[in-house]
Amino acid sequence: MKLKIKSGDTVRVMAGDHKGEEGKIVQIFLSKNRAIVEGVNLISKHTKPSAQNPQGGIVKKEASIHISNLMLLEGGEVTKVSYRMEDGKKVRISKKTDKAI
Repeated sequence: MKLKIKSGDTVRVMAGDHKGEEGKIVQIFLSKNRAIVEGVNLISKHTKPSAQNPQGGIVKKEASIHISNLMLLEGGEVTKVSYRMEDGKKVRISKKTDKAI
């Protein structure tokens, strides 16, 4: 499945408990249609003591969020994405400004 957003894009959450929050995409899971967004959908994870973390305890970390709840931010505004061929290359285009992303 082809997605209109990529890792490194800045997105806004459009639906759910974290509606209105913004962040950068850290990782995308294509098979599950989910993405991890920096600073959004934080969960408390209990960790056992290990060599890297001898204390253990509770760690805050980002959980994945469904891609349908995310929208690309371009110039501080959300925008839909389309594709166009320019100079023989496929380029992502902002539908709001009609410029290449």
